[in-house]
Amino acid sequence: MNKNIELGATTANERFYLGLIAVLSVAIPVVVAVLLYLPQTGKLGDLDVSFLPHFNAVLNSATAICLVSGYYMMKKQQYNTHRAMMLAAFALSSMFLVSYVVYHFQAPSTKFGDIDGNGIVSEIEKTAAGGMRMVYFVLLILHIFLAAIIVPFVLTSIYFGVTKQFEKHKKVSRFTFPMWLFVAVSGVVVYLMISPYYHH
Repeated sequence: MNKNIELGATTANERFYLGLIAVLSVAIPVVVAVLLYLPQTGKLGDLDVSFLPHFNAVLNSATAICLVSGYYMMKKQQYNTHRAMMLAAFALSSMFLVSYVVYHFQAPSTKFGDIDGNGIVSEIEKTAAGGMRMVYFVLLILHIFLAAIIVPFVLTSIYFGVTKQFEKHKKVSRFTFPMWLFVAVSGVVVYLMISPYYHH
């Protein structure tokens, strides 16, 4: 009888946490989109956020390192270290999300190819940027798209790992790991491509 009650409690807990993950998976991209696309530049007064793109690149680089290290440790069956690396990657990604939102909440957007920093990419500037402009936008779109859809995968993978449901964890992580790694690495590449056009 006690075992049945315990099993029911576990199922109820799992439903609660998976429901919470579903809510967060929708709420986080929506909140980020609202903050990014509403005209809110300078809402934090004179706060200087010019260093944040560089900081964000460091966070993405560190996330990628943790992910690859965690994968390697899993292959070596060093599961405690694997868990530590993946939780560190999650913490770094969370820091990146906060930092990214703060930067775009405060600073004007930077446009690829905007050499003179006036916020407008002229035909001359577009010609100067050439084919790299298209490469940048394709990579940026992929990065943003995967960053949005990866939220439930990451949260679910971590939940199953922390609750020691390893078979479920493995199934979700097969999809989570390559997407998460791509988001982290592409974030660094996007930064390197856009960084010559920062003017503040």
